[in-house]
Amino acid sequence: MKFPVSELIERVHPPPISEVKGWLAGANQKLSLIDLCQAIPDYPPPPELIDHLEQVMRDPLTSRYSIDEGLLEVREAVCRGYRALYDACIDPSQICLTIGASQALWLAMVTLCRAGDEVIVQLPAYFDHPMALAVLGIRAVFAPFDESTGGLPDVAAIAGLISEKTRAILLVTPSNPTGAVIPPETIRELHQLARRRDVALVLDETYNSFITGGVRPHDLFRAPCWGDHFVHIASFGKTFALTGYRAGMLAASSKFIEHALKAQDTMAVCQPRVTQHAVQYGFEHLSGWVARNRVMMERRHEVFRAEMAKPGNPFRLVASGPFFGWVAHPCAGKSGREVAKRLVEESGMLLLPGEVFGPGLEGYLRLAFGNITEETIPEAVRRFRALNP
Repeated sequence: MKFPVSELIERVHPPPISEVKGWLAGANQKLSLIDLCQAIPDYPPPPELIDHLEQVMRDPLTSRYSIDEGLLEVREAVCRGYRALYDACIDPSQICLTIGASQALWLAMVTLCRAGDEVIVQLPAYFDHPMALAVLGIRAVFAPFDESTGGLPDVAAIAGLISEKTRAILLVTPSNPTGAVIPPETIRELHQLARRRDVALVLDETYNSFITGGVRPHDLFRAPCWGDHFVHIASFGKTFALTGYRAGMLAASSKFIEHALKAQDTMAVCQPRVTQHAVQYGFEHLSGWVARNRVMMERRHEVFRAEMAKPGNPFRLVASGPFFGWVAHPCAGKSGREVAKRLVEESGMLLLPGEVFGPGLEGYLRLAFGNITEETIPEAVRRFRALNP
């Protein structure tokens, strides 16, 4: 390549999942690989969904564009689902279906921000968020990680970071990477803060179907004017095991969506029709299936926590939830990358280093439970205990 590329993108680190999977060439071949790296369900969509999509694919319209925001009947199905989960005051004009939650984040940020603006991001941060902001020339202002709270946001600390350049407070709940769920009362306080300071509260709620007990994530959607200072990002890929279908959503005020569609048309035009039909079927027929998978993930989490708490484990579980564990490693002076690479090479364990989730997090590792069965968890934790710091 003889021509320059954007200095903004040059400064962004490579995709962490790709980097870590590149270490597999040096993995311990004597041990079966235990994959704690990528947060994807290890189970497929239910057969009835696949059967439904086989019929959908025979319709010639499935191969065509839909309107940019998605088919009305699909958005209506999502609204019905959100009324059940959130008791939401939501209508189809407040929804844009997207190519996964990642595209929804981009839509939200390009609609909210200009280059040079600031977005407050809670550490540990889902790595794609700071990467996207950096590419767009938006400054991520990091709210510090407090291990004593498992990384939950501190409203006062976030308030102190707001400046005249702040356009949004960006949070993930349940957290990727810690698994921690922001309590509804804290979300309410953060929303009040956003309203007072006239910024947007942006919540990435990709794992909202995997909150222990299936409880309501928060009550922001219950207010008719919820879109005044609240922007919601979702992924149905985890919910319905459709990660390869790239099934996401941006929800905001009708006016915000109207503006976001200007970017949507130039970015993706629309979510693929086959994905939209899968999402509609999921909301209309799979609530029981989703609940059973949540219970299964809860059980994995419980087993993992019990195994980690057994004596003789030099790794310390700091925070966790049904999809993730955030672990402090015992190797003083070593970065998370060094420890994670060593775990691949010596223990046949694939996971992510803490520093990809933000500055100052080299002492941690992220574990994802989507690819590990309950029966494999004791062996995984045994390998942690066996590592000599």
